[in-house]
Amino acid sequence: MKYYAAIDIGSNAVRLLIKRVNESEPRIDKRLSKVIMLRVPLRLGFDVFKNGKVSSGKVKKLVRLMKAYRQLLKIYEVSSYRACATSAMRDAANGAKIIDDITKETGIKVDLIDGEEEARIVYSNHMECMEDRRGNYLYVDVGGGSTEINFLVDGDLRFTGSYNIGTVRMLNDAVKVAVWEKLTKDLNELVVQSGSSSINIIGSGGNINKLFRLSKDSDKDRLRLPIESLCSLYQELSSLNLEERMSRYNLKPDRADVIVPAAKIFINISEIVKAEYIHVPVLGLADGIIDLLYQKDCLLGRETNG
Repeated sequence: MKYYAAIDIGSNAVRLLIKRVNESEPRIDKRLSKVIMLRVPLRLGFDVFKNGKVSSGKVKKLVRLMKAYRQLLKIYEVSSYRACATSAMRDAANGAKIIDDITKETGIKVDLIDGEEEARIVYSNHMECMEDRRGNYLYVDVGGGSTEINFLVDGDLRFTGSYNIGTVRMLNDAVKVAVWEKLTKDLNELVVQSGSSSINIIGSGGNINKLFRLSKDSDKDRLRLPIESLCSLYQELSSLNLEERMSRYNLKPDRADVIVPAAKIFINISEIVKAEYIHVPVLGLADGIIDLLYQKDCLLGRETNG
């Protein structure tokens, strides 16, 4: 059995995903299945977006966590993995040093990826989950530090953008007006490109997955969350304080605060592109990383056999 892994060092949480390959599965998009997924809310972005760097205490915790993840990679005998750091580490004054420390202490090489690469990775396998790929779709991934968008027409990528608008940034009042304006401008241009055709959204990230599950009006069979339902849920969530959200919706503290700005970001985008729903496949950056690793191995295998 062959195993692949991805480590996502995000602004809100650090995730480890391990998947195994079932080579007997005829469909390539169905061959990978989840073995384990761990999520530890280190909340690096709260340090970075407020003070410009990751605190020494959180650096120590991050290194300890990566040591633990390294042991799991060994236990599962992972054949290939990739670790990626995103928005918070991009902005952190000590980000490069932290990455060096991780490599020295754990042997794990961490790639500091830019927003455009993050956007490409994060949408790489999601169209495989769509029954109907015809039409215009805006792939939107909302993280703690940034939002990535990809504009797809009949399954073909036409535009990629990354914006420093994220849930943790919003909670720290660290989103610049100019960035909102740039996102709005780009989205309006995509609307013009689409002509009279509608644009719907493919949503990614832990918050939209949770919002999808919380909404009573979600279409669970087609994995769709109507925008009208999202707006109603946002109004209810934003009217509650943190403790009330945790109690009423059974949310963890690190989800109860960021879920409100996440909903707001999705609503703002949906209003501009006039989306009717958000398609919510339960996949994220880590899934995209593993899919690309597997695709690379498959390509190398064909070249070797050829």
